[in-house]
Amino acid sequence: MVKEQKAKQPRIRKPETVRERTAKSVAKAESRAAKHPKKRVRKAASVVAKPFKKPVRFITSPLRTRPARAIGRFFSKIFVPTYFRNSFKEVKLVTWPTRRETWRLAFAVLAFAVVFGLAAAGTDIVLDKIIRRIVFRA
Repeated sequence: MVKEQKAKQPRIRKPETVRERTAKSVAKAESRAAKHPKKRVRKAASVVAKPFKKPVRFITSPLRTRPARAIGRFFSKIFVPTYFRNSFKEVKLVTWPTRRETWRLAFAVLAFAVVFGLAAAGTDIVLDKIIRRIVFRA
């Protein structure tokens, strides 16, 4: 049996237009935002900031070259005190808590402050009544 072979036509790809790319990225951002509603603001900010990233890289790229970094290190050693350089290195090593952990810890501190305040107020009231009875009994 002889199989009929179809003439293969070359697959033509149309380049994506700017409008199509924008629509695709907006749809992707919306789907992510639907999954994570709290991240909506960050996603919107990243979509808005996207066109400005290339010009900023263009401006800052000469500052990232090897000679520029060497010059920066030289002047930072002269003008920046050792204490601040070491402090900056330490801050880079810190593992920062997530947003969720931060809220959880802030709530724990607030709850502890309220409980401790109520305990101090209760102790104050009890001691006030005891002292008034002892001192003003006469």
